[in-house]
Amino acid sequence: MQQKIILFTMMILIGISANYVYSQEMSLATFQETAQIIVDKRISQNVTASITLQSTSVQEIKIPAELEQRIRENGNISAVIITNQNECILGVYEESCIIINVKRNQADKNFLTIQNSTLKTSEQFIDEINEIFDTKAELHSTFIQPSDEMNSALETSGVISGKGTVSAVYTMPMEDTDSMYEKISSILIPKTIRDSGGFYDAARNLSTDENAKMTFSIIPSENKSLLQLRISTNYSGIASNIDKIKPLEFLQTDELHRSDYFSTGFYPLNSIIQVVVLSVENTNVSDVKGNIAQTQIIDGEKIPTDITKQGWVFDPEEGQRIQGKYIFGEKTSVTNKELEFSLGGKNIQNEKQEFDDSVPIVIIITIVAIAAAIFYLKGYKK
Repeated sequence: MQQKIILFTMMILIGISANYVYSQEMSLATFQETAQIIVDKRISQNVTASITLQSTSVQEIKIPAELEQRIRENGNISAVIITNQNECILGVYEESCIIINVKRNQADKNFLTIQNSTLKTSEQFIDEINEIFDTKAELHSTFIQPSDEMNSALETSGVISGKGTVSAVYTMPMEDTDSMYEKISSILIPKTIRDSGGFYDAARNLSTDENAKMTFSIIPSENKSLLQLRISTNYSGIASNIDKIKPLEFLQTDELHRSDYFSTGFYPLNSIIQVVVLSVENTNVSDVKGNIAQTQIIDGEKIPTDITKQGWVFDPEEGQRIQGKYIFGEKTSVTNKELEFSLGGKNIQNEKQEFDDSVPIVIIITIVAIAAAIFYLKGYKK
């Protein structure tokens, strides 16, 4: 009888474990949506809010596969950018730009040879880019990027701009951001994603802000290109007075929904909210209104231990540079109140959790998968 009871108990435990493993199973899609708030108390004193839709698939952000391959295999191009940012390059005013960033050939020792090498590369692509996006951008200038000050502050790779990059700049008439976003997104984003709402709708709403600007970037790497469509807006000169962060206020919405594009599975890392605070003096995160995810340090990265739970991961949570990532877990939306936190005051108290032999192996595997995904998602810092 005792053996039967033990066998029955084991069957129940196996069933529970199987369900637990299934509930923890996650996927990572190539399409990602990211909302980012940068509170820059160090350099510009501005707050920049942006929403980025990105993918490495030309089926989800639709540029001709042949063009993507040619840009990537060229080897000299670090980025192709279409933007209506103010003064996209020094000397350009009230015009939209197509910028083709080319890696500087160290053998070129004067401006004329640098210019000729850069244009030789960019002229292979500009006519096709104009045709795809129904633009008529014409050559304005070549520009040698002098530094990567902001890239260094944000710890980004500097591939869009930065020292060692030469830009071939083509200009065209300035276009309102909302109309430009409607036009470019209808070309790039498939109807199935546009109809799925989420961050796409939030970006569409943000594009109507009077200070909003749009940027589309192709960032090639060895095997594929990162394709990014970004809407951003600037709140000038207010950063120094901010001690309470309400992220969605800067995105001009009370609630942010995930895209229904992810409703067919569990894709917890494909919708991320990120807040970065740059400060001259040391500060810290405090008075967090919503959840703080339990974490472990994996390969130097703070990783949530349960991705089914929504909440903040602050890493670092104090110092001159603070970064918070919010994951939705199994939730499909979040309100402004749930995201609110303060700077200064009493530090947040994270619950620490130690691993032991009783922790199911599925948790360890899941955490390693999250670590890999977050490293992968660092592309959005670009």
